[in-house]
Amino acid sequence: MKRVFVVCFAFLTLSLSAQDNIQWRGTDRTGIYNETGLLKTWPADGPRMLWKFDQLGEGYSSVAIANNKIYIAGSIDGQGTLFVFDMNGKLINKKVYGKEWTTNYVGARCTPTISEGKIYHYSGEGDLVCMNESNLDILWKKSIINDFQGENLRFGINESPLVVGDKVIITPGKKNNVVALNKNTGEVIWSCAGEGDLAAYCSPLYLGDQAVPQVVTIMGKHVLGIDIKTGEKLWSFPYNNQRDIHPNTPIYSDNMLLCIYGYGKGSVMLRLTDGGRKVEQVWENKELDSKFGGAVKLGDYVYASGDNNRYWFCVDWKTGVNKYKEKGLAMGNVIYADGMLYCYSDKGEMALVRPTPEKFDIVSQFPITLGTEQHWAHTVIYQGVLYVRHGDTLMAYHIKQ
Repeated sequence: MKRVFVVCFAFLTLSLSAQDNIQWRGTDRTGIYNETGLLKTWPADGPRMLWKFDQLGEGYSSVAIANNKIYIAGSIDGQGTLFVFDMNGKLINKKVYGKEWTTNYVGARCTPTISEGKIYHYSGEGDLVCMNESNLDILWKKSIINDFQGENLRFGINESPLVVGDKVIITPGKKNNVVALNKNTGEVIWSCAGEGDLAAYCSPLYLGDQAVPQVVTIMGKHVLGIDIKTGEKLWSFPYNNQRDIHPNTPIYSDNMLLCIYGYGKGSVMLRLTDGGRKVEQVWENKELDSKFGGAVKLGDYVYASGDNNRYWFCVDWKTGVNKYKEKGLAMGNVIYADGMLYCYSDKGEMALVRPTPEKFDIVSQFPITLGTEQHWAHTVIYQGVLYVRHGDTLMAYHIKQ
């Protein structure tokens, strides 16, 4: 099999330092981790566990990493707590940031974002908190729902803040669909009314290579493109599923934007035109319907799991044609590093998969037996370590050769 080469996503110029700032789905929200020298097979019982921590409380927040520290959120007795570890798994600090979601699928949802000495974290109750990275002091706090006339969602707010330059981007929904706040003070820079939809659990994406640099996100019933400088709505594309739930951050490459809608609706590929001021539909695939597992683009192919269509898919990026749809693993989330896919199923299966358009090629797998509740948190790879969060437990596995 030919080695898959990953296109460099240099255009995603977030105000983040290269490989040393891991946020939601990596440094650029693509699910691609630029690691090398990783194991190509695992022992039957899985790679060696370096350490674990089993007092996170409830939640689905993924790991964030900055300045040789690990950040993750959990909920204990309804109170959201940010935990900070050193790279050896020693707890070095923790901070209660406020009330967390307790209505259904209880716990912390969002992955923290770290930028220039500050931590930005969003609770399931809609509170955006900015903390000092060095001591976790709260510098400012906004109730996104109350301050911007938003509305909470059926399963609680679930969105990782996007930091671009001096702005932190968040989506209250409704009247103030998307807002940009000054990341140092929390003051409003701009507010975009969008189409008046509710938010939809989607963490936004920044496109810096267009003539008009923009934020792209999926709201309840529309995909939006918003001028990052002014907050002007550049374009919207109507598309909704049966529940108006769209947790997957869009995937972007070379003017093409893949939006995966889930809940049986499928996916649509859009092309940005006129310097990013307009979009047009290129293709639609009604089978690729990942609920919240994300996807990765490698060369001319996209890899992801379905939801109603309970298969793992490889789809041609240019045409939307399925190269395969196969079982072999329950539905789940997927990331990529060093020539391999890392697939974590909602049944607790952790699988190492060779990416090829010919078949869903599982090389190794092992069960995640520690932790609680659903296997929904996205995995993270950093400096040869695979981080897996399952409810109240965070595990670190050595996957370096």
